Amino acid sequence: MRPVPSEEQTSRTEVRRHPERGAYDRSVIEQVLDEALFCHVGFVHEGQPFVIPTIHARAGDTLYIHGSPASRMLRELADGVDVCVTVTLLDGLVLARSVYNHSMNYRSVVVLGRARPLSDRAQKLAALEAIVEHVVPGRWSDARQPTEKELAGTLVLALPLDEASAKTRSGPPKDFEADVDLPIWAGVIPLSLRSSLPAADPSLAPGIPLPPYLARA
Repeated sequence: MRPVPSEEQTSRTEVRRHPERGAYDRSVIEQVLDEALFCHVGFVHEGQPFVIPTIHARAGDTLYIHGSPASRMLRELADGVDVCVTVTLLDGLVLARSVYNHSMNYRSVVVLGRARPLSDRAQKLAALEAIVEHVVPGRWSDARQPTEKELAGTLVLALPLDEASAKTRSGPPKDFEADVDLPIWAGVIPLSLRSSLPAADPSLAPGIPLPPYLARA
């Protein structure tokens, strides 16, 4: 059973600026984490704050990130320091009649906590599979599996989703009433991330077809 966050933990992820945009339902948080292809990891090392982009994946109540054991970020996080992970999906540019009220439509998540390194081989493999499948569903079973040397050379961290919240904005611009009748176009420019046709590696041997899971991308 997932532990219930304390009042202090809950307050740390409470949305204070535009609280009406805050969302604490786990399904909303998971949907944003699952749709985003990468996250930003924030931490402090020797008094210096860093924010590093990296690939992530969610499995159940846990967020996974991975990389080289030589990574300063992962070494620091593996020691149990406080971490802040954020993801953002940009859905549109909101053009108001006034410059002041321009905005963006977005969905974002903030996760706070302390990560732990995975040492169990089966858990590491399951986490790495989750990361690969998060980016390209169907790829894990098609590609070569990690060797023992590659597993030893990969650090995987698990961050519980005990402290997490979402913040979203959607809909048209919110102009001041005095500006509504101005003869200025206002509205939303939708944005989305789309994949193009896969480009084969120039060294690919002739006759190797495009995998079905990529043909559907």
